[in-house]
Amino acid sequence: MTRYDYRMQRLYLRHILADGASIEADRSQANYLLNVLRLQDNDRILVFNGSDGEWLAEIRATGRKACQIALVERVREQTVANDIQYLFAPLKHARLDYMVQKAVEMGAGALRPVMTQHTQSSRVNLERMEANVIEAAEQCGVISVPEVLEPRSLKELLAGWTMSDPSRRLLFCDEGEETQNPLAELVRLSESGPQPLAVLVGPEGGFSAEERSLLRAQPFVTPIPLGPRILRADTAAVAALTVIQATLGDWR
Repeated sequence: MTRYDYRMQRLYLRHILADGASIEADRSQANYLLNVLRLQDNDRILVFNGSDGEWLAEIRATGRKACQIALVERVREQTVANDIQYLFAPLKHARLDYMVQKAVEMGAGALRPVMTQHTQSSRVNLERMEANVIEAAEQCGVISVPEVLEPRSLKELLAGWTMSDPSRRLLFCDEGEETQNPLAELVRLSESGPQPLAVLVGPEGGFSAEERSLLRAQPFVTPIPLGPRILRADTAAVAALTVIQATLGDWR
């Protein structure tokens, strides 16, 4: 990914971005730009929408709480999202927010909540997840905004896998693995060349014995450990995506 100007404010817009466009900021965005950041006429920001690249834009104040965003030039072409899905058992609010933000920073291309036997929270606020995805993308220079997918039960997910996404390899973070080092298995997979991936991290209580057996029975599943210590689920997200990006992803 081309390095962006981290000193400039970035803003996600739900509009088509094209040469000469002037976009009316919504009320909350205008308040943020004018009253929180205290930007003035002709001050510049970077804007993106997840499909039209990143643009340099200028603020045009039209009132105390209203402004337009005038596009100046495209500074980055649109990139394709990494083909890594992050699958996770939902956590409670603050820790779920943290985990979603870190998954975006680590290059996940899509996020899906997965309900397991020991899942802490049975309800997921997808709008809140999407807001955290956008905030993380704004802060860390991402222009391919990860997709937030509908929740699935683990059994439902596995049962439909070969029909919906037969070429995708599922990396199952298994705290019961006999080895402690994930690298040997990941390096072996890298020898087969690029392939679509998904990584599954379980709940705080871990996967049940039944779930572990079910996962290990699937031909598209590869179990990997995450070291000798039991990690919290939000920490496991960062650890798993780090070793995967270093061996199979865009860190190579």
